[in-house]
Amino acid sequence: PKTDIVFLKVHKSASSTVMNILFRFGETHNLTFAFPVGGGNQLFYPHHFMARFVQGFSPRSPRHFNILCHHMRFLQSEVQKVVSSSAVYFSILRNPVQLMESSFMYYKGASAFSRARSLEQFLSQPHLYYNPANGDSHYARNLMTFDFGFNPNGEVSAKRVQLMLEAIEASFDLVLISEYFDESMVLLKEMLCWDLDSVVSFPLNIRDSSTKSPLPDTIVEKIKNWNRLDWEIYTHFNRTFWERIDRDIGRARLEREVTALRERRTELARTCLQGMGSVAPKDIKDSSLRPLQHGNAKILGYNLKQGLDPQTERVCRRLVTPELQYSSALYKRQFAQRHP
Repeated sequence: PKTDIVFLKVHKSASSTVMNILFRFGETHNLTFAFPVGGGNQLFYPHHFMARFVQGFSPRSPRHFNILCHHMRFLQSEVQKVVSSSAVYFSILRNPVQLMESSFMYYKGASAFSRARSLEQFLSQPHLYYNPANGDSHYARNLMTFDFGFNPNGEVSAKRVQLMLEAIEASFDLVLISEYFDESMVLLKEMLCWDLDSVVSFPLNIRDSSTKSPLPDTIVEKIKNWNRLDWEIYTHFNRTFWERIDRDIGRARLEREVTALRERRTELARTCLQGMGSVAPKDIKDSSLRPLQHGNAKILGYNLKQGLDPQTERVCRRLVTPELQYSSALYKRQFAQRHP
């Protein structure tokens, strides 16, 4: 199994669920994480990543960490200072239309969105609300482009798009697609030589469907145009994703593996969860399992069954622990000897 991993956690793209997979694998195999200095949950995002943002990194005696997976704005030359040269790099993308809708709800407090009554209103005259000079403007335009380290307000020429795609392909071994999450996990498992249980998960940091509504076609086109760079990245890697599946796995085996993954998830849900699924934040009984609520989104969580034996309880709890709580527990564990 591969144990040196860089995951570029792109915002609002099922990346919290992937992070939970990495947290669990790292904890089980006693791996080290590249934590933000002071144990926060972002590597000084939205600044470009710097090696000095990592707790325990020193340029005089550089040490390598196994897993780098907290939110960062990608800069490979700095990332290479904290991970081994054989590390596997991967990321996950989401359709920019759904991404924009999700960002609008989640980052409603951002300067570009706060004055717009609706996404429709924002898109009718984006430049009325959007100021690229604002420190949080990246949430409102080409967010994936920004997370990969590029300028989200750059011109959309064929040449520039081509260079951007080539740069991503040169840096990343695998780019997953969140709309095909289970297929993505099969591909990830294959590339990392992990077993099925290592990539099985419950969806984390997801929004209650009561705040979601289908978008009219006119809005969809406006979102694509406003996020043209993201759209180019997404359509390219959605295509190469399926090429990779056909080359490395084949559709028939993919189907079998996806079925096995889903059956295992159902089995774990039956073992671990009260009521088999996610619940509204107000219905989460154990406050340590309550995810951070943000903007106008209602973030769902889980209730564990009572009376599980200690080992099962541990497995189940790891699966449903929200990102911030899990990160902070792992941070304390990794730096325990320093803070008695």
